[in-house]
Amino acid sequence: MELRDIEYFAVVAEHGHLGRAAEALGLSTPALSKCLRRLEQSLQAKLVKRTPKGVELTAEGSALLLHVRELRLSLQDVVREIADLSQGRVGHLLIGTGPTIAEDMLPPACTALLKDAPKLSLKISVSDNYWMLPALRNGELDIIVNYLPPMVPEGLVQEHLIYDEYVVCASADHRLASQEKVTLADLTGERWALTEQLLTSQQSLRRAFQDRGLPPPRVAIETRSVRLKLRSVASSDLLDFTSRHVVQQAAKSYRLAVLPVKELESTFRRSVGVIYREGGYLSPAGRRFIEILKATAKEIGE
Repeated sequence: MELRDIEYFAVVAEHGHLGRAAEALGLSTPALSKCLRRLEQSLQAKLVKRTPKGVELTAEGSALLLHVRELRLSLQDVVREIADLSQGRVGHLLIGTGPTIAEDMLPPACTALLKDAPKLSLKISVSDNYWMLPALRNGELDIIVNYLPPMVPEGLVQEHLIYDEYVVCASADHRLASQEKVTLADLTGERWALTEQLLTSQQSLRRAFQDRGLPPPRVAIETRSVRLKLRSVASSDLLDFTSRHVVQQAAKSYRLAVLPVKELESTFRRSVGVIYREGGYLSPAGRRFIEILKATAKEIGE
């Protein structure tokens, strides 16, 4: 068995078409077909089947592709580890995070890390766990810093950092900001700046209104941009349902207030933490970043 045949097979699987795979590899289609046949003979298994649109993997081919991807990831980890050990290179850290964490915990942690490791470069992707968890498994990310899923995903490790709860935020000049007690009924008819409707935070808020027989919040602005929401709230009569930690940080720059809505206390309380691959290579910079995140979380929680 030739290792290059396995790599060629993976490219065919990714393209789903012999011609396009051959073009990507710089080979002729007959030459690539010959490599595939040689691999199938070595394994004594049919790996692909032709279709009108190209090729599809057989059950054996799908099983092989899974192992090939794991081998690629392991090899990538080995290369990075050897580079760190032999060349003393600090490297490149790939971080995934959510919109809220990107505005709260991440900036001071990244600043501290770059102070410790001036040669380090960071690539930060802001998204949600739906995209980030597969990206972490595939090696496109080294670490995720975000709200932790209820169940630990298979093949991954997660560490709790801090709990965060969502609160109703308004401009300090809002008519309700001076009230000692605010009910959900008081918020009926108010306009809101919220995250996208499909996200859990807005769903929790809507459910709280629904459970009390109240009409749903009137959404005037819907966005994933935390900063856009808070700036809009600070300069208008809009309300927001967002992280208490984020409001505390933003209140240093904007005139914001947390409304005392007792009915929403602990409605949306989640664990913030880090997620990384179980058994995967985590560079010294990655390990140091986790230490800094723990210290940052402790400071925020005090």
